[in-house]
Amino acid sequence: MQSQQMQSQMSQMRSLAFGLAALLAAGALPAKQAHAQGDPCFELWVARNAIYKARGFCFKTSRAISYFGNAGCRYDYEGDVPLTPNDRALIAAYKARSQALGCPL
Repeated sequence: MQSQQMQSQMSQMRSLAFGLAALLAAGALPAKQAHAQGDPCFELWVARNAIYKARGFCFKTSRAISYFGNAGCRYDYEGDVPLTPNDRALIAAYKARSQALGCPL
């Protein structure tokens, strides 16, 4: 069972990697993403927060504001952001992977 769950998480992460590449190519994410390739902690941080950005979250940290900006944001509180079940699953997978790697959240 655990290997099925891991395979599912890996499949979701691969899907996100393709999605992030598409967002970067379309100019929806800043080009700063390109310089951090190979840093799994940074890539997981970007992947997780890209979901919040796409859903209208207003970032609070200078790091997130610097990277994503707050233009067009609508939700000041993380709990108010309308996330789909898939969004929630991806965020949980990114957090779990980040913790397993010892990344700062």
